[in-house]
Amino acid sequence: MGKIEKKELIGTEGKLLLDMIRRLNHRNASDNLLKLITKTHPADTAWVFRHLSEIERDEVFKIMAQTDQVGEFLSELDESVMVSLVKNLSPKFMADIISEMASNDAADIIEALPDEFGAEIRAEMEQEDREEVDELLQYHPESAGGLMSPNFMNLDEELSVGEAIAKVQKRSEEKEMVFYLYITFGDGKLAGVVSLRELITNPPDKQLKNIMRENVLSVSIDTDQEEVAHVISQYNLLAVPVVDANYRLVGIVTVDDIIDVMREEATEAFLQMAGAGKDREILLKSTSENVILRAPWLFASWIGGVMALFIIGSFEKELTQVLALASFIPIIMGMGGNIATQSSTIVVRGMATGRINMEDFRKIIFKEMRVGIILGILYGGFLGVLAYFGYAEPKLLGLVVGLSIFFSMAMAATIGTIIPLILKRFDIDAAIATGPFVTTAIDILGVLAYFMIAKFFLNL
Repeated sequence: MGKIEKKELIGTEGKLLLDMIRRLNHRNASDNLLKLITKTHPADTAWVFRHLSEIERDEVFKIMAQTDQVGEFLSELDESVMVSLVKNLSPKFMADIISEMASNDAADIIEALPDEFGAEIRAEMEQEDREEVDELLQYHPESAGGLMSPNFMNLDEELSVGEAIAKVQKRSEEKEMVFYLYITFGDGKLAGVVSLRELITNPPDKQLKNIMRENVLSVSIDTDQEEVAHVISQYNLLAVPVVDANYRLVGIVTVDDIIDVMREEATEAFLQMAGAGKDREILLKSTSENVILRAPWLFASWIGGVMALFIIGSFEKELTQVLALASFIPIIMGMGGNIATQSSTIVVRGMATGRINMEDFRKIIFKEMRVGIILGILYGGFLGVLAYFGYAEPKLLGLVVGLSIFFSMAMAATIGTIIPLILKRFDIDAAIATGPFVTTAIDILGVLAYFMIAKFFLNL
């Protein structure tokens, strides 16, 4: 078996490459730097660029632009880094680079550039290349139409196996994913699919329509990229065909593009769940941009903290009577917030991977509620015993603390499950339900329940 190529360098190997590129650049050793870049995979060079300063990026890119890897390199870069590098290039030079790229990658780059610059590049492109890119640009970038490549292998169903093999041998170099050969009829309507293996193992005089599989999994042009990713991962496909409203085959989405989509979607979800917005390139933003992006999400936490402050303040009399109550506020808020985040994360992830069926709404809620109750009894018991032996007075403090932990965790697990499910039911992104929103709600309800239980059992 051959060695599997890594998508990105990490650890010592990556640091070594970064150090070598920096050293050669500082020494102005352009020839040696050019040789090193030429021997390095564009994805690895893109990884290095994330760690270079802006000045270093501009200097090294002048060398990179001399290689035939520049197109693939640009498609591997983070969008903001790519835009900053090419803004000073001429439209003609960019048009030459883009014309050598796969049309879907070319469309992604033009989509990311300022409109005026993108228009100038398109004006410099050959008509055939421009028409391919323009066709992709009309679709939403996060839909199947925006992801697809129009360079697929399709064969008419009336062809014989021998004729099909001759066409594949002639046209395969310019096509993507020739492992799947899509069979069409009429004006290009999708009829079936034949694998390359099936093609070469059948008699040359047999017609394609007699060996093809007719039930082809396909997606429409406007299918969301998350759904496309789900189809490819669910059925272990290398590519999925894209059809228009008339079931005419217009492109294919390949697994390499879907891997990028899945990584981007996962990054967005994690950022939202942590209350850090949804900008995937947040690490590359300046301090001021980071503040602007994250401040609105933290406002929910701030509101929750203010409300908790007023709740605690309203029980000032009870606190002065039993000062020990204050000691347990952080752990009651913390345990509730943690289990709520766990439940929300499990549910959001389950919905994203299709493992949660919305028809089992009640079953999911009651399952997480049972988990919260069991864990609440366990940790409530531990903390209750600790409070009982740690504080001589009041005698029922252990019971109050134990019940509060139990109630907080059972309630938190339930609410952490319900909110994402409700949002999903109303077709709202469930990831926004986690992080500050859920934990803030749990903090408020947990503190309120704690003091109400204390007031009841301690006769305050």
